[in-house]
Amino acid sequence: MSHAPAPAPALVPTHCPYCSLQCGMNLRGSGETVEVVERADFPVNRGALCGKGRTAPAVLSSRVRLTGPLVRRPATGRLEPAGWEEALRVTADGLRRTRARHGADAVGVFGGGGLTNEKAYALGKFARVVLGTSQIDYNGRFCMSSAAAAHNKAFGLDRGLPFPLEDIPRTGCVVLVGSNLAETMPPALRYLTELKDNGGKLIVVDPRRTKTAEQADLHLAPRPGTDLALALGLLHLVVAQGRTDEGFIEERTTGWEEARAAAMAHWPELVERITGVGVPRLRSAVAMFCDAPNAMVLTARGPEQQSKGTDTVGAWINLALATGNAGRPLAGYGCLTGQGNGQGGREHGQKADQLPGYRRLDDPAARAHVAGVWGVDPDSLPGPGRSAYELLDALGRDVRALLLMGSNPVVSAPRAAHVEERLRSLDFLAVADVVLSETAELADVVLPVTQWAEETGTTTSLEGRVLLRRRALTPPPGVRSDLEVMHGLAGLLGHEKGFPTDPEEVFGELRRASSGGPADYAGISYRRLEEEQGVFWPCPETGGAAVAPDGVTVPAELAAGPDGLTVPEGGAAAGPDGVAADGHSVRRGAGSRPAGSPHPGTPRLFLDRFATPDGRARFVPVVHRESAEPTDAEYPVVLTTGRVVAQYQSGAQTRRVDELNAAAPGPFVELHPQLAARLGVADGEPVAVVSRRGRAVAPARVSEAIRPDTVFMPFHWPGAGRANTLTNPALDPTSRMPEFKVCAVRLERVAAA
Repeated sequence: MSHAPAPAPALVPTHCPYCSLQCGMNLRGSGETVEVVERADFPVNRGALCGKGRTAPAVLSSRVRLTGPLVRRPATGRLEPAGWEEALRVTADGLRRTRARHGADAVGVFGGGGLTNEKAYALGKFARVVLGTSQIDYNGRFCMSSAAAAHNKAFGLDRGLPFPLEDIPRTGCVVLVGSNLAETMPPALRYLTELKDNGGKLIVVDPRRTKTAEQADLHLAPRPGTDLALALGLLHLVVAQGRTDEGFIEERTTGWEEARAAAMAHWPELVERITGVGVPRLRSAVAMFCDAPNAMVLTARGPEQQSKGTDTVGAWINLALATGNAGRPLAGYGCLTGQGNGQGGREHGQKADQLPGYRRLDDPAARAHVAGVWGVDPDSLPGPGRSAYELLDALGRDVRALLLMGSNPVVSAPRAAHVEERLRSLDFLAVADVVLSETAELADVVLPVTQWAEETGTTTSLEGRVLLRRRALTPPPGVRSDLEVMHGLAGLLGHEKGFPTDPEEVFGELRRASSGGPADYAGISYRRLEEEQGVFWPCPETGGAAVAPDGVTVPAELAAGPDGLTVPEGGAAAGPDGVAADGHSVRRGAGSRPAGSPHPGTPRLFLDRFATPDGRARFVPVVHRESAEPTDAEYPVVLTTGRVVAQYQSGAQTRRVDELNAAAPGPFVELHPQLAARLGVADGEPVAVVSRRGRAVAPARVSEAIRPDTVFMPFHWPGAGRANTLTNPALDPTSRMPEFKVCAVRLERVAAA
């Protein structure tokens, strides 16, 4: 008797839980036997995954993740198992007690760039409506805040990439500043490979010869902290060689005269002395960039995680604007966001100064709109609070209790030993996380929450593409979602309504709260996300008037077509990418989309106007200045930090995956052979790195890929090799970004045991 084969388990399409690429993947299986299956139809990664994505289901195992709440028992001082009712009650009591004794702002909330849009939105609402506190920020402040500030200054709107990744291979030249995407987001490397295959040029700016820099046509290796001078020196040469785009500057920008004067004070020989990059290489970079018919500048944490990060990014934006490489297809400035939902996480209320939809908390109209959605008095909403590091620094003093979700500042924050001390000094700490992180180990209550494969929700990628992660698995019985945690706490704190547990219901409220704001999600639905492989914001709901793809309301007769671009009168036909057959960009003109039809989303921003009041991009004059902590005789070497391919952020999850640990088992100190010889340290021997804030010890990795005056440490590990023990919390005055990438250190031999 024959038997029909059992049907293959269904594939659930979803997205990787790690970086901002949010690579598409399929999941198959159940329980702890889940496998990742290629999802070739998703356009960003086209099936490709890095090791972190392939092994992501390993963190679902009960061997490594939390499966029930923990409460610290006074009798033993230890975290011990508890039921959910007790854990929520103890948490609510701790928050309520602190608020009653010390006021609403004595309670803080710290979020994470890995939270879905729904959870980030609910957390911001919970802080301001239930707790009434202004003291909320998130770890995304450590990621992209300087680029966001510069974006807003120059363009009036912050979205990581104002164009989709698919445009990168078709531009003529990319300047990649401070990004090692071959290790931080490997599937994205194909875009640079395809760029070169198409005849385009790649310039990489990095003090290390990374795997990404090895792909470059030109590698510029400035001293860490001098990226600002480098950008100004390149702009000086562009002006001196007469290679500015005067027509673009006149028609679409303001502030050029002041920015040009500032740049002209940075002549090439001065820039060479500051950066260590020779004048011939500066000239080669300008020629490569300006000879291309279209060009892009992409920045990442290198130039951004500095106490002058906003000005540094602004200088690179000025270079793009001065050459006309903005506001048209296949050209522009963009930022490579780091965390999985770093973009969406700051758009909807986790940041100290923002409300959902990227509205400003100090804007009366924004407060009135969001308060109306929330059903509260606008005057009841607190004002802006402290930024992330300032909030952590205030713990145990002004802020006496903290609810922390999805972050591990004991490892990830600058001056980490001090931050750990501040966390220990709290009257009360509750942590919601997937694993028992180093920060969770300090908590009074640990709340185990669902993770990516066990919950439905949306994220927003570095492209500004809103995506739907689908639930594929049933979570363990002792685990709840963050939305359920907030629902339970809100009820115990007197707010029975307003915190639903269904993510689609939360997203519906988010859509209303964001409607009309800079990051408008009103026209996005779960159904559209399923059908369209994501939707680019802004995506407002259309009314009587049509809404252009840049989010600007226009008369219906001037509405754009579904691709956001139409052909100018007498011009060449445009494809769906908005590029005419003759290779030139086209502009938006009369289109066929009727008023009231669904908005198509906005893959490409700024094609007709920038999001400033006058529609023009703004040059911002900037000048080079030293890092907050220059080297001296006592601390003569520069430390810079970053990631390795097999680990992610603080490593709280990836350090629990055997395959990843085998590839990257622990911290190291990368140093040049000349520096190693002066110190008398051989490859693999322990070396101490000492800053004004502490001491870290890790094996030496001797390499000619780094400058002789610089050392590099990855920041994924706690303990003796914790890189962030050393880093400087000096803050950018605009973005409040700490200076992770530059601090003065000395190296010491470690005596054999």
